[in-house]
Amino acid sequence: MNLTLKIWRQKNASDKGKMVDYPVSDISPDMSFLEMLDVLNEQLIEQGEQPVAFDHDCREGICGMCSLYINGEAHGPDRGVTTCQLHMRMFKDGDTITIEPFRATAFPVIKDLVVDRSAFDRVQHAGGFISVNTSGNTIDANAIPVNKHDADDAFAAATCIGCGACVASCKNSSAMLFVGAKVSQFALLPQGQVEATDRVLNMVKQMDEEGFGNCTNTGACEVECPKGISLENIARMNREYLKAAFKS
Repeated sequence: MNLTLKIWRQKNASDKGKMVDYPVSDISPDMSFLEMLDVLNEQLIEQGEQPVAFDHDCREGICGMCSLYINGEAHGPDRGVTTCQLHMRMFKDGDTITIEPFRATAFPVIKDLVVDRSAFDRVQHAGGFISVNTSGNTIDANAIPVNKHDADDAFAAATCIGCGACVASCKNSSAMLFVGAKVSQFALLPQGQVEATDRVLNMVKQMDEEGFGNCTNTGACEVECPKGISLENIARMNREYLKAAFKS
């Protein structure tokens, strides 16, 4: 496959940045999208040019780091996959592919395609934890019975990898699907009830302080989420927030 790549290049956080065209050839349809970028970078290094900076780690769809906006879609045209799981067979020979970083005020660009998503970390630090008794009187993990329906829903929420596709695909750059998933994964379990009130109030407050927008229920976040996190988690977060607001 021969392709034309239109890639966002930005030297640093203060640089204005611009789109630059790069031709690549002999791309196998069995390559992953990141492997294709590796080929491009090898080509650029051989030519004495700066390689394109992009985030990656596990390349197995687990870590959520490979967050790219490809042809106007977070993680590209496939569904239920991260960028590293996207294969070049989703494209055709001669295609022009536009590659940009995730765009959001709370996700400032560091360099090229790399953005700072530490805002997500700060939201989780604000309340995404449960108490653990370390006094020597700890309770066995299986000592508290959990309804299977609640356990399944909590596990489904916990599959969120914090990639930021929900923010990138939302017209308001909302992080409510992410925060809703993190609130839900603990709100559904008896172990998570101790901090339930403070958790949702603190996480929502931090989300707002980071500059994320509000939710207008367009559903783009659920469609683009590589783990299929449900919009039900936003509804659950709203219910938890109202309960906590009345208690406080």
